[in-house]
Amino acid sequence: MPANIAPLSAATPELAFLRLLNVLDTLRTQCPWDKKQTMETLRHLTIEETYELSDAILDGDMQEIKKELGDLMMHLVFYARIASETNTFNITDVLNGVCDKLINRHPHIYGDVEVKNEDDVKRNWEQLKLKEGNKSVLAGVPSSLPALVKAGRIQEKARGVGFDWDKKEQVWQKVEEELQEFKAEFNIEKDEDIDTEKAEAEFGDLIFSLVNYARFININPENALEKTNKKFIKRFQYLEQKAKENGKALQDMTLAEMDVYWNEAKRH
Repeated sequence: MPANIAPLSAATPELAFLRLLNVLDTLRTQCPWDKKQTMETLRHLTIEETYELSDAILDGDMQEIKKELGDLMMHLVFYARIASETNTFNITDVLNGVCDKLINRHPHIYGDVEVKNEDDVKRNWEQLKLKEGNKSVLAGVPSSLPALVKAGRIQEKARGVGFDWDKKEQVWQKVEEELQEFKAEFNIEKDEDIDTEKAEAEFGDLIFSLVNYARFININPENALEKTNKKFIKRFQYLEQKAKENGKALQDMTLAEMDVYWNEAKRH
């Protein structure tokens, strides 16, 4: 088959994956853009693709999810292709590495360890990671994660070794305690200077405790906030549209006038 003709669609996962490898090899050697890419230049594009997948998941758009998964898969293969050029590692090393890790960290499936529930699985996972060389349970939390996601991962990691509350009621008491400490940093009924640094610290504690409570009642705080963001955007854009249809500019409207359209958006 000529190098510039892509292999035909494949009927099995194995052949489809091989097709992707062949396409990436061809692009890497013949396409001017692909030839110039490095891991560093791909990094921000991979992050963008990950967020696009996240959006598709929250929207429940299965066709878009399929497309974004393909984009991410392409990026992963691309990184391995770049590494293979310096004999650092290749896609076979990557796949065998993750398979070995999964087998080693699931001794209740591939060994003789017994577990009772999901919590036992998570606890074993963290203990095995420490045996593999991690100096801290929290070492596996990427420093570049968004703060809200990072808070949840930190709490999950701590829970994996038993550092956690027993009941959700205890967690809610902590939320209320942090709320009072945040309010104590300034009097909301008086116009006075605020120690922003202290207030920020207490606000951070409050958010962290809310993330903790969300975890106890099986709410993903990142998903919850993003859904609220999407809801606000949709309602605000409805407000903009209705104002435009009536020949009005938002900056010239009162809040009461805008509330009329906002409440219409909520009903819709």
